Amino acid sequence: MQFCRRVGLVLSLLVAAWSGAAIAQTFPAKTIRLILPFPPGGPSDILGRAVAQKLTEQMGQPVITDNRAGAGGNLGLELTAKAPPDGYTLVLSSPLIALSPSLYSKLNYEQKDLAPVSLVALIQNVVLVHPSVPAKNLKDLVQIARASPGKLNYGSGGVGTTTHLAPELFMSMTKTKLVHVPYKGSGLALLGLISGQVDVLVMAVPAAAAQVEAGKARALAIVSEKRATPLPNVPTAKEAGFENFVVDIWYGILAPSGTPQNVVSRLNTELNKTLGSAELKDKLIAAGIQPTGGTPEQFASFIRSETARYAKVIKDAGIKPE
Repeated sequence: MQFCRRVGLVLSLLVAAWSGAAIAQTFPAKTIRLILPFPPGGPSDILGRAVAQKLTEQMGQPVITDNRAGAGGNLGLELTAKAPPDGYTLVLSSPLIALSPSLYSKLNYEQKDLAPVSLVALIQNVVLVHPSVPAKNLKDLVQIARASPGKLNYGSGGVGTTTHLAPELFMSMTKTKLVHVPYKGSGLALLGLISGQVDVLVMAVPAAAAQVEAGKARALAIVSEKRATPLPNVPTAKEAGFENFVVDIWYGILAPSGTPQNVVSRLNTELNKTLGSAELKDKLIAAGIQPTGGTPEQFASFIRSETARYAKVIKDAGIKPE
């Protein structure tokens, strides 16, 4: 009996290996669905559709986008986690996959249910203040906030978004206190800033640049490793003396856990080829999106580090899981 069990196990492993190899050799043989967890019109929609179009050209099979907004973006991740692990259902995630474990007490999926394929792109954030705030740089803002704790407020696109957590990280680093004013979306928060309802806002550079150029908001620092092309004269937080104040909005593609490694590797290769295309690069950069790329292992490591980093910010800010 023990011998038969061992033979059965070996045969099962051989069949699984053969099946995985067969899938990889013929992949893709049908349409690939790329789930976008947010409504049409936003950065994930622009990025997802651009990447899907290029992948379609490269791979010889349609890659269609499917906007599945809901549960703060978690519906799209859940649908992908529960899809067959064959490479034909993918999701374009924002930092949501790193934030959700600390923000929600109950999710219908786990981070381990999704297999990283590749980091795809970054969107830089910028610290803005209303023109009535006399801060010219981040150090000025710290001095004003320390002189009158709780007097300044900051807007956000909602609890748990990067527009919320970036100011919380700033307050933790500088031992300052600003009052949180959440809005139902970052676009409304930007309107709140330019109308003078809030004093401070951390916002995506593409959306903020026009308001800065129009003089309706003042940019203090880019919250990224490099300066932003649309705002070349605005220093980074590091240049301003704040070494670890980096909060990018990033996007990456994941597949259901259990997807054959050869399929993940093929998808990764195609994505990196796509992101290296001069045509796509120009299109994304014009929209304020920086193409990245990398290996599945690098993306997995990045998600782990971001999960740990945001868990600390959320804990220090006293944000309770919903």
